[in-house]
Amino acid sequence: MKHLGKRSAEMAATFMIGDGMLGLLQPRRHVELWREQAGGAEWLVRPFVGHPGRRRAYAVLQIAAGLALAARQIRARR
Repeated sequence: MKHLGKRSAEMAATFMIGDGMLGLLQPRRHVELWREQAGGAEWLVRPFVGHPGRRRAYAVLQIAAGLALAARQIRARR
């Protein structure tokens, strides 16, 4: 069960970093993708519609949080 938690944290970090990179590099396209018929994610992207700078700022936070989460996994192994 211990490995399941570590794998879940690693997957979350990977998602955060990847999603953050897409939001940073292509904010309009990435927000538009999740804007309609996205299984409930529409309300998550609503604050970013028409605000690519806001999405980029959030992307930087996502990437930083993902990297911090991944770094915690390295420290936890030691």
